[in-house]
Amino acid sequence: MALMQITVVPIGTANPSVGEFVARTQKVIEAEGLAYELQDMGTVVEGSAEELFRVAAKVHEMPFAKGADRVVTQITVDDRRDRRVRIGDKVKSVQERLGITG
Repeated sequence: MALMQITVVPIGTANPSVGEFVARTQKVIEAEGLAYELQDMGTVVEGSAEELFRVAAKVHEMPFAKGADRVVTQITVDDRRDRRVRIGDKVKSVQERLGITG
């Protein structure tokens, strides 16, 4: 299981707000049936590496379909194969090391 953080920045739109693009991004990910968590500066998605790269391509194309002239997409993929990693596991591990209980 892998985790991906994705941030998509549409450029060349009539409005500087990206909220509508973010909402559409969530719909694309939901349609793929993948677990995800929206964060302030991007979205974390859980799945196989193959699934994550496939959804990243779809998310990248969405702003073009909605009128953006240019799109910058940043992705970071953590593909750990020795054990299953889920959204929130890394935060929980650090909190445990700091003695923080949830």
